[in-house]
Amino acid sequence: MSASAPWFGQEAAWQEWTAAIASGRMHHAWLLSGPKGLGKRSFARAAAAELVRLPGAPVPDPLAHPDIHLLEHLPANDDEARKKAEGKPYQTRRNITVDQVRAMIRRLATKPTLGERRAVVVDPADDLEKSAVNALLKALEEPPAGTYFLLVTHQPGRLLPTIRSRCRVLRFAALSEDGLDAVLLREAPHASAAARAAAIAAAQGSPGMALDFVEHDLGAIHQLMTRILQSGDGDFALRGALAEEIGARPARDRQLAALELARSVLVRELGGASRARQQRIIAAHAALARLSTQAPTYNFDPGLLIMEIGGLLASAAMPREAAG
Repeated sequence: MSASAPWFGQEAAWQEWTAAIASGRMHHAWLLSGPKGLGKRSFARAAAAELVRLPGAPVPDPLAHPDIHLLEHLPANDDEARKKAEGKPYQTRRNITVDQVRAMIRRLATKPTLGERRAVVVDPADDLEKSAVNALLKALEEPPAGTYFLLVTHQPGRLLPTIRSRCRVLRFAALSEDGLDAVLLREAPHASAAARAAAIAAAQGSPGMALDFVEHDLGAIHQLMTRILQSGDGDFALRGALAEEIGARPARDRQLAALELARSVLVRELGGASRARQQRIIAAHAALARLSTQAPTYNFDPGLLIMEIGGLLASAAMPREAAG
């Protein structure tokens, strides 16, 4: 299958989805479950388009079809909305709001526009406000005829059990190294073999993460993070080099990619570590996870943030605790 397919590397999930459509006994709610960067967003849109496609008709554009409803993060404010309209990078709100869910439910009061089916994609369901979760739950409990829900989730454990119990789960698998390399060769043909190798090593099977690492030129940062984790940084020299490498005014996307890279470096180190060191790695990873949830909306100083990342890696270093 071509690496350009929206479900590349997720053939089993796609086969399960299309078989369910063909069966005539389609479950009304689905959880698209797996770590970030595995292609769940593209898959959800392609799956929604396949669901509403009329017999004999071409697959429609999921962003323009009247029977595909997308619930995702809105722009943070009017200025960011203008950036989105102009095709520029923009900041989003932290959560998907209850007003968005209620507006969607009002639209479900009518029949589908073009056929007998419609799809609601919630991306990601992890970021629904508490009141939005409750509103969505009511729709899942009494779904209108012909309405099917696709809930993208990176952390299904964060969802209410009552949400999970009403959904059929589609699990997304990590890609092989060959699969990741195929994606990088297609999407980032400019990347050197060394850059691709570093991205593949750090991405944990996630094509999205691998592309982030290549796009943001994180090869040197990856090397520094690995050195800190291996030998510590008692004199702060490596952390200083890390701050210099990321730059004085890095884009927020680059900071977020560096955070994800640090988490990946820790995860790769976990398997071969002693039990005592595993505890330090887990503690450092938990702290990085908290930073990752805060970084998209908090105005962190980039230099202080990268030093904090370096310090957490140093706290898990071998052969001794070397936070410095």
